[in-house]
Amino acid sequence: MRYIVAVAGLFAAASPAAAQTPDWAAAVKADYDRDLGQMWDWFHRNPELSMKEAKTGARMAAALKAVPGVVVTEKVGGTGVVGVLKNGAGPVVLVRADMDGLPVEEKSGLPNASTARQVGIDGVEAPVMHACGHDTHITALVATARRLAALKDRWRGTVVFVVQPGEERVAGAKAMLADGLYTRFPKPAYALAFHVDSERATGTVSASEGIQYSSSDSVDITVPGVGAHGASPHMGKDPVYMASQLVIALQGVISRERQPLDPGVITVGSFHAGLKHNIISDVAKLQVTVRANDEATRAKLIDGIRQVARGVGVMNGMPEDKMPVVTVTEGTPTTINDAALARRLNATMARTLGADKVAVFRQKGMGAEDFAYFVQPDLGVKGYYFSVGGTPQAAIDAARNGGPPVPSHHSPLFKIAPEPAIVTGAVAMTAAVLDLLPVGGPVS
Repeated sequence: MRYIVAVAGLFAAASPAAAQTPDWAAAVKADYDRDLGQMWDWFHRNPELSMKEAKTGARMAAALKAVPGVVVTEKVGGTGVVGVLKNGAGPVVLVRADMDGLPVEEKSGLPNASTARQVGIDGVEAPVMHACGHDTHITALVATARRLAALKDRWRGTVVFVVQPGEERVAGAKAMLADGLYTRFPKPAYALAFHVDSERATGTVSASEGIQYSSSDSVDITVPGVGAHGASPHMGKDPVYMASQLVIALQGVISRERQPLDPGVITVGSFHAGLKHNIISDVAKLQVTVRANDEATRAKLIDGIRQVARGVGVMNGMPEDKMPVVTVTEGTPTTINDAALARRLNATMARTLGADKVAVFRQKGMGAEDFAYFVQPDLGVKGYYFSVGGTPQAAIDAARNGGPPVPSHHSPLFKIAPEPAIVTGAVAMTAAVLDLLPVGGPVS
């Protein structure tokens, strides 16, 4: 189903603040109707896995090069793209969009559902799907770049457009920074990004004045054993049994080691061991995700995993050289919005979209974002990350009344309404940049 939403519909029935709807909002909708809807369609049909986004990066580079005044550099941090638009003296604002898909087979029923397959950086071939809406993010980035280039009489400064790879593996932001994002290109005073939200109604936005996303760490646990015949378990050490003990014991870290009012999650997402019914394997492997809302809790959970893993080894009489091995392979800190900047830009959103379109932010889960690396305290960059509604209110109401549920992110059924998500995201992002780069200098 294709959702067509007129710009007037984005702002209808809003509070009196809607009277300040910008005169350029209709141009964003016109861009979508003319060609950006087709661009989104191409991105959705052709997703690529993290750090392997060569075709996506090339298409984004071409789209940004077509925007007057944007100077584009490709292959930053791998497949990343950076576009710089300078417009006189003033602050620097970074606008970031992530572009990678996920190893998920699409079952959304959409006419442009992905049938792509790709070998990831782990060497495993998998189906690929834009199961988190990153295709809307990059399309909205192009829309934002076009509007800002057309409105150069209304702002002064520099905008850095960042097309980031590898968000789903929390690797791309670090890779771009390591490749000189803040040294080869103008360093920003502000960094902005948004994420489409399938649980939020189209036409609305929401941002926290503090934590926006949790930390995330990917943890691999290798549990050595001693192989044996399945009929003679006493002759070996069963790693499946030990790893099963570990899966259960890890939840004790959450329920008995973590302060109850400090959010935290430990989820075992993968358990692999053995090849045949009657063979006790010599190894089991677990893949675990860990989430927290502050660095102290994050460290405590990871330390707890190490202690529990060792305890399982000791309890089963394993020697020191065969204790379970815990390795943190990927991670990102919490994403924290600068409080003063969030208050300022939330007010901008209310003026632009209408006060009733700016929802109170509530953390509904413990999703994570590697945008956090762009705004770490030691970098001196103020961050603002907001969510944009992706599902029509009617579909949300129907789900609440017993109808079809709204598919979650990372689900093979995931789908959002692309037009209102892209148009709202681009209108909101453009308004935020214009607010931060006013003609005549910074506004306190």
